[in-house]
Formats: sequence, C-alpha cells, structure tokens
Amino acid sequence: MNTPDQITPDQRRLDRSLERLQRRLPGWIARPVGGLRKPDARWVRIPVGVLFILGGLVGFLPILGFWMVPLGVLLLAMDVPFLRRPTSTLMIRSERRWTEWRRSRQAAKHAQAASTSPE
Repeated sequence: MNTPDQITPDQRRLDRSLERLQRRLPGWIARPVGGLRKPDARWVRIPVGVLFILGGLVGFLPILGFWMVPLGVLLLAMDVPFLRRPTSTLMIRSERRWTEWRRSRQAAKHAQAASTSPE
C-alpha cells in the first residue's frame, strides 16, 4: 500500500467501505480481516486473493464455492490499483441495496402487523 501522503481517492473509498464491513462482522472474523488490511500483510493478501478466485472458479465442488470470487477480488483490490474503483463502487452499491431491502422488509412486517392487529 502507499504511504499516507500517496493515498488515492479510490483507495480511501475502498478503505472506508472495508472499515464499515469490518465493523459489522463478528469479532472472531473481524480480527483476521483487520490483520489482512494492514499494509505489511500484502504478501499474504495477494496469494490468498488469487487462491480464492481460483477456488471460486471450481465452485461446483464441495466446500469451494462461487462466494470465493468476490472475496478474492476484494483482497486483490487492496493492492491492485485498477481494481479499487470498481470494487469500492460495487461495495457501496451493494451496501445501499442491502439497506434498502432490509428497510422494505421491516416496513412490510410493520404493515402486516398493523393490518392484522385487533382494533
């Protein structure tokens, strides 16, 4: 990763998205994710990211799955500049859609509860 004075806007955006994601994870997962986000973990991130992508390509096999591809791309995006912008954009859009979906589900539950409650 770059030194603090060389951080690009795309890198900052990706880092903020990863920070939000890490805060939502359970502690037993958040700690290793935090370790992988450190600059000196680059030599672990890159091979693990490539292995996740390759493992995701054979996702039809047991244990390995297609879920590994986005995780591998996310790990590589921390070190590969041309992946940062599309990855952070996708993370932000996914987060917004997830939030909208959860809100619509909660609103539907409240509407259903209000319509079935005795008056």
